[in-house]
Amino acid sequence: MTPILLFLFGLTLVFVGFAAVGVLWAIKNGQFDDLEGPAQRILMDDDDPLIPFNTKPKP
Repeated sequence: MTPILLFLFGLTLVFVGFAAVGVLWAIKNGQFDDLEGPAQRILMDDDDPLIPFNTKPKP
């Protein structure tokens, strides 16, 4: 094999390794736990008083 082909195979293995580590990190940190929440949250009205971050403390 030519040296450039060996370099490209090595570079491919490095990129695949980074991708695998990134996916495993995302799974471990809960990035895929709630896939429907953000899609439904965009449909909610921001003026809804039931949303916790819109509620103001009562004096």
